[in-house]
Amino acid sequence: MADANEIRALKASFLGALDTGAALEAVKSKILALDADGDIAAEDLEELGRLTLAHAVSSQSLRGFIESMRGRRGGG
Repeated sequence: MADANEIRALKASFLGALDTGAALEAVKSKILALDADGDIAAEDLEELGRLTLAHAVSSQSLRGFIESMRGRRGGG
């Protein structure tokens, strides 16, 4: 039988990764509109750095959680 708390934690972790993906999607048009011969504003670069770090952390956390679940199930 599945552990209800584990499933809740998996859902929360998954939603966290989706939220950070949505935050990246929100700046997509701004990034894609950048002029290849121009530059990116410092505040836009900071925002992109913050968002990509948050996404990387949340995605890696989800990945680690999945691996630990697989390990507990013997699917290592």
